[in-house]
Amino acid sequence: MAEYYDPQTYPKEWNYLQTGTIIDQYVIERELAHGGFSSVYLARQTADQIQVAIKEYLPRKFAHRTWSNAVVANSEETESLFRRGRVLFFEEAKVLSTLKHPNIVEVIGFFKANSTVYMVMTYDYGVTLDKLLSNKIVPISEDFLLSLFNTLLAGVGHIHSQQYIHLDIKPSNILVRPGNDALLLDFGAIQSFPKSHLSKQSKVLTRGYSPIEQHDLSAQLGPWTDIYAVGASMRNCLDNKTPVSALDRARQDTLIPAVKALKRKFPEYLLKAIDWAMELQPENRPQTVDELLKALAGG
Repeated sequence: MAEYYDPQTYPKEWNYLQTGTIIDQYVIERELAHGGFSSVYLARQTADQIQVAIKEYLPRKFAHRTWSNAVVANSEETESLFRRGRVLFFEEAKVLSTLKHPNIVEVIGFFKANSTVYMVMTYDYGVTLDKLLSNKIVPISEDFLLSLFNTLLAGVGHIHSQQYIHLDIKPSNILVRPGNDALLLDFGAIQSFPKSHLSKQSKVLTRGYSPIEQHDLSAQLGPWTDIYAVGASMRNCLDNKTPVSALDRARQDTLIPAVKALKRKFPEYLLKAIDWAMELQPENRPQTVDELLKALAGG
């Protein structure tokens, strides 16, 4: 019979692999980030001391870490959800390992350990866009926006060319590297297309960045879905706040178009491109990355 644990009885720090932990051929240095379904660590390869980032599947609603570092389901009821998510996480790693592009996080390996799965990625130096904005590290200018989002769109376009859509583009998933070079992170919501709809289990939503069709399990998704999220991320740069959610806009659209709200601060062509990317109805947006890139070039 399987043994289940009450996560409330374990110290909070047990949620994370501790510094010095050796796993597979890596030694953990520190935690970099964590979300509802995973943790990301800075680690070194034991053989050559090269730094890498390791993403661990740990869905905190369904599972927790035991004293032996094993990740186990919280109960019999969450066991199936935990196992399904583990399979999807491994599939994400396999897909990402085939998507080689300078503006997409590179997966260099994946393995199973501690009753869960791990993804090994190259470690890149930079600051995620959400932190850059909240800490006001750089001034938001036309040049900054164009250099960052043109490189981001190069990566997004490559994903689309391989018949995938990211479905979770947002400032916290955009790493800003030196020279305002973007690196797109976190492919946990990636889906192939054309695909008629999302399953309830695979639906990932982020308020302010997920377009209206992503809230509808029967809606057709495609490159235009990612394009809305790119536009919303650009609008966040202009306003330094999360845009009004698509669901709220569908009820009553209170989002003032960028061409009106910021007409004295940025060029009209740039503001029009952002507004176009954020059109509420998917058919009214750019349908491809190339269309948005042309608009961002002033075309």
